[in-house]
Order: sequence, then structure tokens, then C-alpha cells
Amino acid sequence: MDIAFALYPGMTLLDMTGPHEVLAHHPEVTCHYLATRPGPLATDTGFQVTATAAFSDLPRPDVIVVPGGGGYARALEEETELVDWLAAAHPSAAWTTSVCTGSTLLAKAGILTGRPATTHWGARDVLGGLGAQVSTDRVVVDGDVITAAGVSAGIDMGLTLAERLWGLETARAIQLFIEYAPEPPFTPVASEEAGPEMVEALDRILSGV
Repeated sequence: MDIAFALYPGMTLLDMTGPHEVLAHHPEVTCHYLATRPGPLATDTGFQVTATAAFSDLPRPDVIVVPGGGGYARALEEETELVDWLAAAHPSAAWTTSVCTGSTLLAKAGILTGRPATTHWGARDVLGGLGAQVSTDRVVVDGDVITAAGVSAGIDMGLTLAERLWGLETARAIQLFIEYAPEPPFTPVASEEAGPEMVEALDRILSGV
């Protein structure tokens, strides 16, 4: 089973490594790390990842995983080879998936037109503007497409996909293996519940002010 992780500058590392950790240990899986061209690229925090092949090297993967990240807006405008590859590879893939703002790239490729999908809460308007039916759910399964909300939801997406691929028992065993039993130190805050002070604090962190 060939799983293609679509890489681009400015992606979020956990968007890729979350589902990767869930899926990559299975003996049926061969992972491929694709970009416009092979070589290193920087994530949105500066961490370097390496693409081992070009999109054109794997035209028919079995599974596609598209991370999101701070560079998604640039990617929507400049990553034309990625978007074209998604449009061409999706019809033959068993599953096409995304994490966080990666769903906007699926939408740009025409994959989500009129379909329910989720994304990071800060990009819902963008996703809707690209033709998707925006959901606020953490993971959305629609036919052969699975989309996940922001960053950490990629682990949930990976486990959801694992169940579809190998059954509930295997998916639960993987969940045990990665010890995924979230107990966050703070009470979770839904985006709809966040006050302006929290949003402003987040903006300051992300802008480096």
C-alpha cells in the first residue's frame, strides 16, 4: 500500500507526523514523501523535512495525505504542481485525506466541491470560498475523502483511516501502541468559545510580537 505524503514549504510538521505515526508502522504500508522536487524544505516553524521524490514520480498512490500549515495561503497560489497532482491522483486513490488547512488544497484541486469537509477553525471561510460545505467536526468522512480539523486532529484522522483500512481491532491496537489517550492540562476551548483576549494572544504569538 503506497501512502503519499504531500509536502510543501510552510507546512506544519505535526500535520504530517501525526497520521504518519499512526499508519507507517503497518507492514502493508510503504510511505512516500513527495514535493515539487526532491530535497529539503522548511516547515512553518523552520524544522527541515526532506522530500524523497517528486509528485510526478508517484501518479497513482493508494492513499494521499495532505498536511496544512502556516504556508497554506502561499501554497494555494504557488503550489500548482501539487494541486494538479492532487486532481490527477485522487480519482484512482482509495483514500484522499487532509489535516488542518490541507483541506483547502484539496478544495483548490476540485476534490471537495459540494462535499462536507473540515479544516482549522481559522480557515473555515477560505475552505467555504473554495466550494466545500464547511463542517466544524474534528474529523469528517465523506465517501473516499477524510478531512481533519487543526493540527492534533491528524492523529484522529489517521486512526479513523486505520479502521477503514484494517478494521477496528487493528486501529485500537495502534491507538494503544502510540498511547493516544488525551488528557490535556487545560480544559479544551472550542474556537466558538474563545474570547477576544485569547485570540489576540494567539495572534501575538504567531506574529512574534
